[in-house]
Amino acid sequence: MSARLLVVDDLEPNVRLLRAKLEAEYYEVITATSGREAIERARTEQPDLILLDVMMPGLDGFETCRRLKDDPKSRHIPVIMVTALDQSEDRVRGLKAGADDFLTKPIDDVMLLARARSLLRLKVVMDELRTREASGRASGAIDDDVDDSLLLGGRVLIVDDNDHQAERVRASLTPEYRPQIVADPRKAAEHARTQPDLIIVNLAARSFDGLRLCARVRSDEATRQIPILAIIDPDARERMVRAMDMGVNDVLPRPVNTQELSARVSTQVRKKRYADFLRGALDETLESAVTDALTGLNNRRYLDGRLRRLMARAAQRDEDPVSVLICDIDHFKAVNDTWGHDAGDEILRQFADRLKQNVRAIDLVCRYGGEEFLIVMPETTLDFAAAAAERFRRSIDAAPFRINGGARTLEVTTSIGVAQSESRDELEDLIKRADSALYAAKKSGRNRVKVKLGGRSGEAAA
Repeated sequence: MSARLLVVDDLEPNVRLLRAKLEAEYYEVITATSGREAIERARTEQPDLILLDVMMPGLDGFETCRRLKDDPKSRHIPVIMVTALDQSEDRVRGLKAGADDFLTKPIDDVMLLARARSLLRLKVVMDELRTREASGRASGAIDDDVDDSLLLGGRVLIVDDNDHQAERVRASLTPEYRPQIVADPRKAAEHARTQPDLIIVNLAARSFDGLRLCARVRSDEATRQIPILAIIDPDARERMVRAMDMGVNDVLPRPVNTQELSARVSTQVRKKRYADFLRGALDETLESAVTDALTGLNNRRYLDGRLRRLMARAAQRDEDPVSVLICDIDHFKAVNDTWGHDAGDEILRQFADRLKQNVRAIDLVCRYGGEEFLIVMPETTLDFAAAAAERFRRSIDAAPFRINGGARTLEVTTSIGVAQSESRDELEDLIKRADSALYAAKKSGRNRVKVKLGGRSGEAAA
């Protein structure tokens, strides 16, 4: 995976060494020699990853990282802090400043590349989500910012056969999180499908292979987005690299320092919750793009694409045709003029509900516009569709509609036009025939069904 990396160090020999290592792996490298320059280059050049030295004059690495994460233009860029300090308290300080990972000098090339690949994979996913979310905001489909309270707390699944260590981890996460301990990897995989916010796996477990469990979590579509924090022996270098390449999000060396554990858990849970927010916003954007807000039915945009595909399939497979019913609420303008638009909205919602109650599972009901509704009936001949249309008409006519919160009732009727697809039809041809049949139904007195095929029209009894 190619990417642009920003290397920040006040010592030129260190910069040259890191540049050489990274360019040998085909990364594009840009550099900065101070914290202030790093902040400016991060804002203007938007690197995919920042390698940030801790010990620098002026702004040190901790303060630089904090400012990067406070800036909306750079907070999404992952930061690996490079330091000669190897104490747990230094790592905790860096994590609290917003660092995503640490490398200790002298830098292990294999670990450097493994950690870079891991963070870059996650950033690709997050960038895609952020781009789509930004499009939703620009279109007005998304207008809420993430609530910080949504990023806190959560459920944590601890998978460990070391009872003492597991209990220590659980105690350090309570009460902020809701930790659960599981020692059986098969049960752990089942619990993972309940969507915890983080899975902590002991890769040094004796009774099961932690890497195999991580692989299972990542291969399951239902769990692959859940972050994994691996507890590992610090000298198990090869196993650590394999874990990172497999998709483990973070590693914590043994013996477990509870402060560092809390800092790493907080980082992973916040990232996961933010990703969930972006995915939720994207789902809402997609739903709003194809759903009528008033009735909850699909809208015309969704209808056009779906109907075209159904017509093409019917023509290619020589199946029964697709039939279309256009339903129009009779004298709907008078309802709005007499009782107000709130009453009109109540009628529209109830009308949609009655249609939904009278269709098959394979049928598609859409709000076509205003007081018009369109029903698509796949693999349905004209005679069957006309009979269904008559059933719909009667269901509307059978009982009055309630308005003003149920205080009043109104008699409502509907006119329906019916048409079926023909082998050479375009979507517009089919809709035009159904619309023509609807016009005939309204012209001949309303509250009736008219059908049309190949220029011929007929009437179902009103």
